[in-house]
Amino acid sequence: MRLTPTDQPARTASGAVVPVLAFAGIVVAVMQTLLVPVIKDLPQLLDTAPSNATWVLTSTLLSGAVATPIMGRLGDLYGKRRMLIASLSVMVIGALVSALTSDLLLMIVGRTLQGFAMGAIPLGIGLMRDMLPREKLGSAMALMSSSIGVGGGLALPLAALIAQHADWHALFYGAAGLGALSIVLTLLVVPESTMRAEGTFDLLGALGLSTGLVLFLLPITKGSDWGWTSGTTLGLFAASAVVLLLWGVYELRASAPLVDLRTTARPAVLFTNLASIMVGVSFYVVSLVLPQLLQLPKATGYGLGQSMVVAGLLVAPLGLTMMFTAPVYARLSAKYGPKSTLILGMLIIAIGYGAGLGLMSAAWQSLVIAVVLGAGIGLAYSSLPALIVGAVPASETGAANGLNTLMRSIGTSVSSAVIGMVLANTANTVNGVEIPTMHGFRVSFLIATGAVGIGLLMALFLPRPDRAPRLNASSEEDANLERAEAVLRGFRGRVLGADGVPVARAKVTLIDRRGRQAGATLSEEDGSYALAVPAEGAYVLAAKASGHAPLASSATHAGDDSAVDVDLSLPGEAVTA
Repeated sequence: MRLTPTDQPARTASGAVVPVLAFAGIVVAVMQTLLVPVIKDLPQLLDTAPSNATWVLTSTLLSGAVATPIMGRLGDLYGKRRMLIASLSVMVIGALVSALTSDLLLMIVGRTLQGFAMGAIPLGIGLMRDMLPREKLGSAMALMSSSIGVGGGLALPLAALIAQHADWHALFYGAAGLGALSIVLTLLVVPESTMRAEGTFDLLGALGLSTGLVLFLLPITKGSDWGWTSGTTLGLFAASAVVLLLWGVYELRASAPLVDLRTTARPAVLFTNLASIMVGVSFYVVSLVLPQLLQLPKATGYGLGQSMVVAGLLVAPLGLTMMFTAPVYARLSAKYGPKSTLILGMLIIAIGYGAGLGLMSAAWQSLVIAVVLGAGIGLAYSSLPALIVGAVPASETGAANGLNTLMRSIGTSVSSAVIGMVLANTANTVNGVEIPTMHGFRVSFLIATGAVGIGLLMALFLPRPDRAPRLNASSEEDANLERAEAVLRGFRGRVLGADGVPVARAKVTLIDRRGRQAGATLSEEDGSYALAVPAEGAYVLAAKASGHAPLASSATHAGDDSAVDVDLSLPGEAVTA
């Protein structure tokens, strides 16, 4: 068996793949805001105490945080489409469980299952990277990344309308229907990616990460109820620090870790993830503040007196603007790079919150705030997957984007806890009812502005654009140029048997001089393969296929100025790829 150079184009997908994957992301994001219109009524609806009712929201958050990196890694190992369908199926089951009960425990079980669907976002981004041509990749990933905000924004008015005119369980029936539709569309339209990562699933690493995340996020979401200085809160934070530290030590020593911490320590990945936390904080603040401000009665002196449905409609442009920002991002990123668009998005967010401090006296002003913040958050969210994808091997796309999505979830969790505490501590009590104040709303906007400022600082530490690979093209001519450059940045060829017949689904592995995997792929039906090279230097290309002896050959990549011809039919050391 041998590999010989070729310039065969990468596999492409049909035009329907992007909207179908984006629809899956939107459906998943709906789970986050599905119950917002009935939050205040949950204790009565479930016949329980308010502190117990909050678990209906907390359980979804915790399960989503745990599932996101795990499903990303499973997708890298066993197929991203397969794991996407599994995530959506678990969500549908959870929605049906919640739709059929008013018991608190069963409701929490159902909501926990719904949270597992959050892994669909990084899986969709990974599928796009594996299948789409480079000229379409930027805008597609931007739309998929923004689907978190789009789904959340669009769900508010629809959920409010349903909750106002029908039994609240109809919310879950609707969610189950959307999930089932998404599964059918995925089965019909989205092909499975042939890209696979090396190794096996790190079960112990998954358990360690899950335990650490639960111990960390639980006191964040319940700190206001338990007390931030209580023994329970501080004890859980300390326990999470110990568990995550031990988990990190284990992952560094594992041969096939759940999360490659060495990769996440790269500046491009590290500072993107830190910035993602801050973007998550800023996104959730507007979702918490504007609906309350709009629905407070005018008798308070600052409330805008709108109905639940009207309030949802006025906030909906937040998600719509994020959706329409995706193609704008693609053009800006193609010209200036994703780092610049991330910085621009954060600047717009800062302007939106700064202006919002003085735009809280009329309903139309809330609409302006939603549009401006939607544009900024859309640009920022759209930039994140491009920065991650450009910094990790293709075989780690799912896990890396899963970790990035987790960072955003941590940001929204912190935002929910902090803003909830601020609004509670600044509220006025009228006839036994706590009413948020304008002072609390403005402090919340200031916190969001500060978070964006920290995110901007993190973004400035990202590698310069000329050091990172570009992922977008503004025209077909630019795309063709980038394909040519990609050939020079890596190894591309065909896997041929001894008789010269192309070998399909042969595993081709790139190994660096330290003996670590630097990339892996499977050959296409015509035997073609392509592997990007992370840096110049000496490598070993190993190939293995059923019915053929595993072979390996040394190869050297000298930089962008020379292509490298590789022929594994030459004498080489037999290895197990």
